[in-house]
Order: sequence, then C-alpha cells, then structure tokens
Amino acid sequence: MGRPTTFLQGFKVTWADYHIKQIDGGRAIQLTLDQNSGCGFASKSQYLFGRVSMKIKLVPGDSAGTVTAFYLNSNTDSVRDELDFEFLGNRTGQPYTVQTNIYAHGKGDREQRVNLWFDPAADFHTYTILWNHHHIVFYVDDVPIRVYKNNEAKGIPFPKLQPMGVYSTLWEADDWATRGGLEKIDWSKAPFYAYYKDFDIEGCPVPGPTNCASNPGNWWEGTTYQALNALELRKYRWVRMNHMIYDYCTDKSRYPVVPPECFAGI
Repeated sequence: MGRPTTFLQGFKVTWADYHIKQIDGGRAIQLTLDQNSGCGFASKSQYLFGRVSMKIKLVPGDSAGTVTAFYLNSNTDSVRDELDFEFLGNRTGQPYTVQTNIYAHGKGDREQRVNLWFDPAADFHTYTILWNHHHIVFYVDDVPIRVYKNNEAKGIPFPKLQPMGVYSTLWEADDWATRGGLEKIDWSKAPFYAYYKDFDIEGCPVPGPTNCASNPGNWWEGTTYQALNALELRKYRWVRMNHMIYDYCTDKSRYPVVPPECFAGI
C-alpha cells in the first residue's frame, strides 16, 4: 500500500470523534485532550511488515501528565505483539521524553526512555517504525533511537506472524507519565492539542495477497534496510550515550538476570 493522502483514506476515529478535527482538507488532524476526554484513531487495515511514519507536533508548554502515543498493535488479547512510541509530557522548559516498548508473543516490559534533543512541540518531526524480517527500528527524524533484532535463532521472540494495526491516542496518564507520577496534569492549561500530518504506511495489508509478507522483493526487506548503515550507527550510539535516561536492560531491580535480547547487539 502507498501512503494515504488524507486522514480518512487510511484511518478511522476510534475514540471521541468530537476531539479529532481535520485540517487542510484532511491532510492533517488536530487531537484534543480536555477534562472530558482524550481521543484516538487507527488505520483501517492491519499490516504484516513494512514501514509506518507520521509527522507529529506534540502538546506545547506545560504538558505534564499527558501522553501522546503512536504504535502498532496486533489487537490480540493473550499473545499480543505491539511496537510503541509514547511521548511523555513535561513541565514547561523540561525535555520531552519518548518511551519505546516492544511486545513480542505476549511479553512486553521492554521500556527504554530517551530525552528528545529538540522541542517536539515547536514543529513537526517524523516518527517512524520499520519492521522487517531482520529487525525493528524506531526512528526520530533520521536518527535510529532503538533497534530490536530478530534473534529467533537464539530463542528470543520476534513479531512476525500477526498483522498489526496503526494506532494513535492522546490521553491523560498523570499517575505515571511524568517523573513517575509526581507531576500532575494542570487542567487550567487545557485543552491540550497535538497535530499529525503526512500519514505514511507502506506494508503488506491483511487481508491481502497471502505471499506479500514473505516476499523478499518488498523494498523494506532490501539490503539497505537489513541493518543500520555506518552513519545511522553513529547517530544511534550518540543518542544512547547522550540522551538515554532509562533502559530495562540495565535495570537490575527489575531484571536481576539481564534479558537475553539485551546481549543480541544491533
């Protein structure tokens, strides 16, 4: 599938349609959070492998307690696969934190957190998830901030059987989102707005041709996308050295034994 040109061609509102406003003929949307409700939307189709990206401008100013999420989810209860971007709001002047998480075959708890090195509410930035048979990569603009390798050969689960839909929500989570729940949402600053545009999904739609997902000719399976190149590797190391503030791999209180995928490298 190519990129949907308007919101309604590729997506549907899943929660509080009165809080989602189309702008520029549906090429962009505004999400609203107030004391009554947050809101959310989802892709009309599910996909098995591919690349999803959106340009997002996050809630400005005092956004503590708000969470803007962009994620892929298999929508299966017990054996869920999910790839998450969650943008955790903060008090004015403090950096925005992006939390990523990966659920594979029902198991999650793989959180990593990075402080963004720019103000993501000042302008649109591109957030991308690449998912192929080799790895899953989370990108902020052209900077890879996280890589999860396919290491099934070592017994590490990797999402590859269940198609996933594309979802996004804006909601209030001040019991955990900002400084572990210490910073509460300031409703006097409401309503809170986030903006989305340039919705881009390229992948194998399900239902669709059954042999699509296993086709090595899909561009996202090509050599260029099977591992980070030298420049991406440098950017990846820079982010993790300078901007990572939490990694479940090094959290000894949660994981006295380091999870096996943490040794898998990139």
